[in-house]
This record gives sequence, structure tokens and C-alpha cells, in this order.
Amino acid sequence: MTEVIDGNAVAQTIRDSLGGAIDTLDDAGVTPGLATVLMSDDPASETYVSMKQRDCEEVGINGIHVELDTHAPAQELYDTIDDLNADPDVNGILVQMPVVDQVDTRRVLRSVAPEKDVDGFHPENVGRMVAGNARFKPCTPHGIQKLLEHSGVETEGAEAVVVGRSDIVGKPMANLLIQKAPLGNATTTVCHSRTKDLAAHTRNADIVIAAAGVPELVDGSMLKEGATVIDVGVNRVDADTEKGYELVGDVEYESAKEVAGKITPVPGGVGPMTRAMLLWNTVKAASEQTGVAVDLD
Repeated sequence: MTEVIDGNAVAQTIRDSLGGAIDTLDDAGVTPGLATVLMSDDPASETYVSMKQRDCEEVGINGIHVELDTHAPAQELYDTIDDLNADPDVNGILVQMPVVDQVDTRRVLRSVAPEKDVDGFHPENVGRMVAGNARFKPCTPHGIQKLLEHSGVETEGAEAVVVGRSDIVGKPMANLLIQKAPLGNATTTVCHSRTKDLAAHTRNADIVIAAAGVPELVDGSMLKEGATVIDVGVNRVDADTEKGYELVGDVEYESAKEVAGKITPVPGGVGPMTRAMLLWNTVKAASEQTGVAVDLD
């Protein structure tokens, strides 16, 4: 029987585990603070920010939300980030992507103070992660590591294939898997849109992480019997439903489930873990900025 990895359950375990650390900070007069910044009229982005703020409330993190007019000059966003960098009550800053066209995304990533960059996207934090001394691991790859750990998947010595090379998931995921560290030590191949024979790579993999943003790119015929399949994709496709669409992953779930030993569903797999690790990073940031030691597993 294929094991369906329940991301909601593992994410709840992570959130529950933060309680002790948040209590320790509270005893020292510290309440972790996470600021979310939205400069977009994308409905999905608005939903994501709302969910992150709700997560903060549930675990005892002070959520601060700043929403900017999408027609405002880019400088307004840069100035907002500067203000949040200087605010001692804000330990973590997340600028929801994508931002509007007039904004330089790379400047946004560079503008967030590295010690408050709980997304892990600032160049300094990327460099620290690559060097094996991460301040903050990017939330989605870190969440995937936690899913593998909680599901008893051994990465050491495993053949892993990461499908996708984005700065947010693919590249950091591959880097974490190859590191000489717990939840690493895998022999890792990165595939992408220019890979000539994707199936030739995925069929040899013990672990397949699909993060290409292409609906149902990987199917059961492309998998090794018993492989662990982590589906990062969330794609909206037309369907005969009340909404007129359905959400599918980068993996064709039904055929993959017939072959895989373990698999994540969409939704309910990786998504909840990304949000949980954002909370984890925020608590870590509060601890490091205030000097109050906490126990984070």
C-alpha cells in the first residue's frame, strides 16, 4: 500500500512544537513578530497572506500586515521595508511575491535585513545556506526535509531527482539534499525544461521532488517502484466543477500512487509545511535577535 504523506498533520506537529519556544520567549518579555507586506492585486497572494496571518494568531506570533496600493511608486515599498527593518517588534519580514511590475524584485530581496529574512532569499542568506551554515532555510525546501524526516525517508545515500530549478524551491532543495548534514547526503540530479529525457532520470530515483510548475508533468510510468514522490506543484486547470477548475500538482497523482511507496497529495502535502516553516523561522529569528535561547527541533 502506498503511504500518502499528510502534510497537514506534519505541519500541525511543527506548529505544536513551537509552543515551548514561544513560551520561553514570552517569559523573557518577547513576542515574536512577523510582518507580511502585500503589493499585489493577485487574489491568490491575498489568500496566502491571510492564511499566514491566521497561522501567526494560532501559535502566538504577533502578525503585522502592511498592504500597499498597487499603483504606488516602487519607492513606497522600499521605504516600508526600511521601516520594518528598523522596528524592534518585527523579527521577520515576508514580502509576498509576485509584486507589481514597477517594483524591482531583486532589490526587494536585497532590501530585507538578512537577520529578518525569514524567507531565506537574501543573497547573504543564500550564501550561508550553500556554505552549510544556514541562518534560515527557505521555507518550502525546509518543509520538504521535515516531511521526509517525519515519514521515515532516508536521504543518506539515496538517489534524488529535483525537477525544477527555481530560486525558491529547486536550487535550494538540491543544495540541501547534497549537504553533508542530517537530511542530506543524497546523490542529487537537477532536471529542468531543457532536460532531454526526464523519465530516464526519474526512473532511477529513490526520491523525486517535482517543482517545475507544469501540471502533471511526472506520471507513474516515469517512477521507480517504491519511490518517494514529493509534489510541490499547485496548478489550476480547467475542469467540470462548480468553480470551473481544479488544483493539480506537477505529478499525475493517480498513476503515480500506483507505483510510489510514499507520495504527497495536492492540496494537503507541501503547502501546509511551507507555512509551518515560516513560523519556525520567525521564532528562530526572534530568539537570535533578542539573545533568548529556545529549543527548536
